[in-house]
Amino acid sequence: MMRARLTYVPLEVADQFEDFIIHRDEQILDAVKARTKDYSTLSLLKLLYQLRGNPMTFSDLYSKSKIRMKKSFLNYLHLCVDYKFIEKEAVGANVIYTITEKGRVMLNLFMQKNDYVC
Repeated sequence: MMRARLTYVPLEVADQFEDFIIHRDEQILDAVKARTKDYSTLSLLKLLYQLRGNPMTFSDLYSKSKIRMKKSFLNYLHLCVDYKFIEKEAVGANVIYTITEKGRVMLNLFMQKNDYVC
């Protein structure tokens, strides 16, 4: 059985993936404090969702993902890179992260669920 976890979720992500939200608490700037289920999948989706429009630096992706524990963020980021959902490229002093086609497919599988009507 999966335990519910309290976490911060970017507003857009919370709206897009409502199935992961058990209960919304207070809103803080562009995030909502929420009790969630299936935390690991939601954390992967947070990363992919942020990269869907534009590549980002490590710092931007970390702050916009709202994964507050840096070690957890790194674990999910490395998982996404290992599974080739995200690519990283050194550009000068920065590392730029980009969603791959495989990452878009993964993200779209969860986004389409909300559009599907039985």
